[in-house]
Amino acid sequence: MLRVEELEAALPSMRQWRVPGGRAVDWAALEAALGTALPSDFRTLAEAYPVLVVDDFLMVSVPTPGNEALWGSACREDEILQDLYEMGDTEDYVPFPQPGGLISWAASNSGDSFYWRTSPADPDAWPVVVRGDNGDWSEFPVGAVAFLAGVYGRTIDVPGMPKNWPSDHPEVLGLDDRID
Repeated sequence: MLRVEELEAALPSMRQWRVPGGRAVDWAALEAALGTALPSDFRTLAEAYPVLVVDDFLMVSVPTPGNEALWGSACREDEILQDLYEMGDTEDYVPFPQPGGLISWAASNSGDSFYWRTSPADPDAWPVVVRGDNGDWSEFPVGAVAFLAGVYGRTIDVPGMPKNWPSDHPEVLGLDDRID
């Protein structure tokens, strides 16, 4: 399993958004709302960083401390994926909570969606699945952190993505997640 530090090496502009002392995510509340545990690499990322937007294109969604149940419920109720499934436009993928169903963890501003396929049973072995806005589906045998490090380190190519993605010098914006 790839470490967050390796993602930071591939995407150095994200380091400025690391939260000193970490973020206190209530994983028990999130997992109760979602109905499953999540991969440990993603948990480490979510404890270190707020929601990240890379090159004003890709938003990596992480739970906000205090709103974990809401994040878990939103992942469980992915209306777009459900609609695609009902229209028969998901190839053989199914929405979570169906066995092996997809859970979203990122999206692009072009309509691309990034998921985990929740099979096998061990969340740390879940592959990343990408649905491009053009309807292409691709699966990668890595977790979210390794996927991002591969994309931004230019060792993973995602079919159907814009030609300028990733950019040569990706900039990262961290979104404030304080609850007021």
